[in-house]
Amino acid sequence: MSVRGCAGARPRGRLALAVALLLAAGCRQDMHDQPKYQPFERNAFFADQRASRPLVAGVVARGHLDEDQAFYAGVAEGKPVATNPLPLTRDVLLRGQERYNIYCSPCHDRVGAGEGMIVLRGYSQPPTFHSERLRTVPDGYLFQVMSNGFGTMPSYAAQVSPRDRWAIIAYVRALQYSQHATLADVPASERAALGGTP
Repeated sequence: MSVRGCAGARPRGRLALAVALLLAAGCRQDMHDQPKYQPFERNAFFADQRASRPLVAGVVARGHLDEDQAFYAGVAEGKPVATNPLPLTRDVLLRGQERYNIYCSPCHDRVGAGEGMIVLRGYSQPPTFHSERLRTVPDGYLFQVMSNGFGTMPSYAAQVSPRDRWAIIAYVRALQYSQHATLADVPASERAALGGTP
């Protein structure tokens, strides 16, 4: 075969390959066109015409039974729980401080006085955590405010888990205590460092 004949065979071979690829691409595969209903698609089989069926009453997603009302809602017997269900450990307080600084300090500031950066830029000022009223409310009340929102404060249930909400409350209580502590509250071994009598 001459060199010229080989050169003429190449374009014909490429053309045949291109035609074969186009024909193969045109073949339908049922995997991408399955007989199923898409979300929110109509379905004449059901009286409400919805293909997406509502959940059966009482269905709970795995891991979300949340039976402990005191822990997950902050209430017991219809009233806010008095005390935090978490043990007040150093780890809980540190976690509470971290979450507080992220989610709460923009409005409530780092010490809970209600003068955060958002407030300085015009947002409604929240009450100080150091008021007598907020120092005496049950812990469950603070939990419900974080969960449901109050006034201009939105709900933080989607952003902050129940355990972290309780950790934040523990930290808020520590902030409140820090602003109203006396020298008598300091351990005797530490008073000398503060200038008090041992």
